[in-house]
Amino acid sequence: MPMRRVIDPQLQFAEPDISAIELDPKSRDDIPQILRGLQHIYITQELRERVFNILAEGIPDRVGEGTTGKADPDQGRPGMEQWKILVLGVLRLGLNADFDRIHELANQHLTIRQMLGHGDWEDETRYTLQTLQDNLRLFTPEILDRINQEVVRAGHRLVKKSPDEGLNARCDSFVVETDVHFPTDINLLLDAVRKTIETCADLGQACGLAEWRQSAYHVRQFKKSYRQLQRLKHSRSQDEAKRTARAEEIQEAHRAYLEQAEGYLARARETRCRLHSDCGIPTILLAELDAYMVHAERQIDQIRRRVLFGERIPHHEKVFSIFEPHTEWISKGKAGVPVELGLRVAVVEDQHRFILHHRVMEKTTDDQVAVPVVTETRARFPEVHAISLDKGFHSPRNQGELKVLVDLVVLPKKGRLSAADQVREGNPEFVALRQQHSAVESAINALEVHGLDRCLDHGIEGFRRYVALAVVARNIQRLGAILRQQEAQRRRGPYKKAA
Repeated sequence: MPMRRVIDPQLQFAEPDISAIELDPKSRDDIPQILRGLQHIYITQELRERVFNILAEGIPDRVGEGTTGKADPDQGRPGMEQWKILVLGVLRLGLNADFDRIHELANQHLTIRQMLGHGDWEDETRYTLQTLQDNLRLFTPEILDRINQEVVRAGHRLVKKSPDEGLNARCDSFVVETDVHFPTDINLLLDAVRKTIETCADLGQACGLAEWRQSAYHVRQFKKSYRQLQRLKHSRSQDEAKRTARAEEIQEAHRAYLEQAEGYLARARETRCRLHSDCGIPTILLAELDAYMVHAERQIDQIRRRVLFGERIPHHEKVFSIFEPHTEWISKGKAGVPVELGLRVAVVEDQHRFILHHRVMEKTTDDQVAVPVVTETRARFPEVHAISLDKGFHSPRNQGELKVLVDLVVLPKKGRLSAADQVREGNPEFVALRQQHSAVESAINALEVHGLDRCLDHGIEGFRRYVALAVVARNIQRLGAILRQQEAQRRRGPYKKAA
């Protein structure tokens, strides 16, 4: 178990002082803004203590027989410090960068290395790509949410005219895409069978079984059948007789495709029995193989029902990726975007452009999350006294429950308005906040530009962590932008009126 610290409290020889790092005040790039926000966290003692205490809670527990509690920071091999993980994680999402770019920046960018605590004099510390991939996934969404609250409060202290100033929030949802290809029933079956064959081959090789030694050949043969079927489906003909013949040919190709898949599945089941009984591999280590076979069986059943029996597959039975099974098929009616593959995320922004809260919406629509999102936001920031939402969040029940939670609810009603609704929506304060509501689209665009257009991490937990880190990164960048703007104003001094 690696020993971990939030940060080494003792400066080493030639190690730079993070508070003394000088950032180019004229640079318009994202990196100085993000680093200035991180520097503010470090040099503000009260804020640093709170953030570092949260980071300390995120240190992984010790594992092993007879061990409990957190990993001892003085025993074991050195692990990456929590502060460094936060810096590089924020940069990864704030710059919309992949691990290769972060690897290059961590090893070659002078100012970033100073923020990581590396001096430019005889400091040959270098990070490997695998180290970054392993460590930048350690934070949980809960830890990141608590850090985000501290960052937002720090930003409010800079921009609020008084501590008692209320917050006007605005809420909207958007789709964060998962990193998947466009799904069809036949390419999902290809994925499932391919991974079944490859997993059987890997496990068999480890146990000395030779029955899958031609696994690469089998994958090529199955993919060849897939390509032939794909070409048939894409063919178009205007002649009625040719279309009928082509339909029969497609059905026959589907039958052959399914038979080939079932043959590989039957062999995989036999291999699984041998791996478990003869080789002694426990069930838990066969879970991945079992999952791929379940995916394959489902796709075979759905293809047979749809193509051969003419049945319509209910939407709730469909899976749109065997690698990211939480992916949803979302059609929001946007021009030029008929469908998006991913999950909805609701965000709540205030008038100072800080993102107060977010919520990943699994199999949930806007009207179902309106009350939970506002409740969670109020629990984090009780000073929220007004919130605006669009018509998608409306329901009669939401209108009533939100009025109890927030002083002013700007939630337009769908359809024809009653006399009471006309009075409510004609209120000047309602009108003013509704006109400002569209500014939340700017926050959504900023998140998408800075890493949240497509989630590159795997699994639903990886998705939640990725979104939470993107929100933290955006708020830290916003904090840094405010600080740089205030410093520029101080350097420039007050404007003088013309004579």
